[in-house]
Amino acid sequence: MKYYAGLDVSVKETSICIVDEAGKICRETKVVSHPDDLVVVLKACSMHIERIGLEAGPLSQWLFDGLVKVGLQVICIETRHTKAFLKAQPNKSDRNDAR
Repeated sequence: MKYYAGLDVSVKETSICIVDEAGKICRETKVVSHPDDLVVVLKACSMHIERIGLEAGPLSQWLFDGLVKVGLQVICIETRHTKAFLKAQPNKSDRNDAR
């Protein structure tokens, strides 16, 4: 089975949501917004994560580089592309954004 992760980054914490290929949520957590902390969570789970989506922002290049260095498949998602989708959410939160 394939798994995917979405990261919603804030200055202090990053919300992580891991889903399977059917879209079922398998794990949700928050971690300090530092590449090393993200790697620990993303590599520690028993699921092989196919791709990680990271929303573009002030910390995204630093986090992107840190995740790619350890072999994780990361894509940076342009904020403007997600804006319309996120506006449609009834409950705006970091947790929902990661989903």
